[in-house]
Amino acid sequence: MSSNAKIVLRKKPNKEGLYPLAIRITKNRRSTYQYIGHYIELEDWDEKNIRVKKSHINFKTLNNLLSLKLSELNNALITLQSEQKDASANQIKKEIYSSGINATFFELAQEHLDDLESTEKLNRLSTDKAWLSFIIKYHNSKQLSFQEIDERFLKKLMLTLKVKYSLSETSIMNILVFVRLLFNRAIKYKIVSRELYPFGGDKIKIKFPETTKVGLNILEIQQIENLINLKPSEIHTRNVWLFSFNFAGMRVSDVLRTKWSDIYDNRLHYRMHKNAKLLSLKIPEKVLKILDQYKDDKRSDDDFVFPELKKADPENAKDLYNKRKTATKRFNDNLKSISKKAKINKKITMHIARHSFGNIAGDAIHPLMLQKLYRHSDLKTTLNYQANFIHKEADDALDSVINF
Repeated sequence: MSSNAKIVLRKKPNKEGLYPLAIRITKNRRSTYQYIGHYIELEDWDEKNIRVKKSHINFKTLNNLLSLKLSELNNALITLQSEQKDASANQIKKEIYSSGINATFFELAQEHLDDLESTEKLNRLSTDKAWLSFIIKYHNSKQLSFQEIDERFLKKLMLTLKVKYSLSETSIMNILVFVRLLFNRAIKYKIVSRELYPFGGDKIKIKFPETTKVGLNILEIQQIENLINLKPSEIHTRNVWLFSFNFAGMRVSDVLRTKWSDIYDNRLHYRMHKNAKLLSLKIPEKVLKILDQYKDDKRSDDDFVFPELKKADPENAKDLYNKRKTATKRFNDNLKSISKKAKINKKITMHIARHSFGNIAGDAIHPLMLQKLYRHSDLKTTLNYQANFIHKEADDALDSVINF
């Protein structure tokens, strides 16, 4: 399918309430945006004729600029097609604009966010938007060149994030990872010299603090299973949590996306939303009892098992994401009251189901098998879920020496 370009006014206002003019590049129904660098009022844009209205003081100049930019891009697209370069919208944009030597940090950041939005990586989009907002608040200007991002800049940023905004060490490291990502992209695009790279060696080091998420033990899970004084919403939350736990800590996004058509031959067959990896698991007896509670609401084989996504638009990634996010918050709120009723002092969230399975697995499951169940790319990630077992090994080793 051929690529095309169109001038658009993006409906994302800046702090002054003005909207950015951009060129939308589309290929195979995937789009990305190249910003012109000018902002106008919403009422100054003629959507039908794709022009700046006469009501804008510089309408002639802006329209001439838009025509020029669109013409330049179309000529570049023709050149790429003549060279038989079949690429995605994002690759086309990078090919054409990679020589943008004056691109700023925030322009490249916006390009990154647009890439995430166009590829429907909405969870990552939400997270990276949050990290970017802290950098904007710190710098207090959208004019930031990569040459300005040196060790001194990053050290002051880290100090401000810790002292003024009270961010955790983990959050600060995540923001540095975000900056590093864009800096590497700027080097690739030849926007900044590799010699100015402020990370690694004796420069800025990104080191995450060790963290532990304490899962539940067998007795605590049994306490939750046996609770009888729960409200209907809490019973539903418990069902979702136990469904997750019994399927090796299945992520809540995958639990809510489960359809009746995924269940056949006494197995659950599903593709993980996070990494698109396939998994097939035997359905435990406990899960069969949970499924029985939802069969009366089954509208078709292609219907969702749980109700949260039944009214979502399956073609609208944002709608699906927002409904999953809202549901997860509600589940976590309910889990607080469930933990109180079960007299469990540990913090329980949907994600703790995953850690609970890993901790209880202990030496019953080899780390490589748990890695397979979790579909982790790195074994180190899996070992974090077996923290309690690792502690037990250390405790046993200590006892073997001092108990004499």
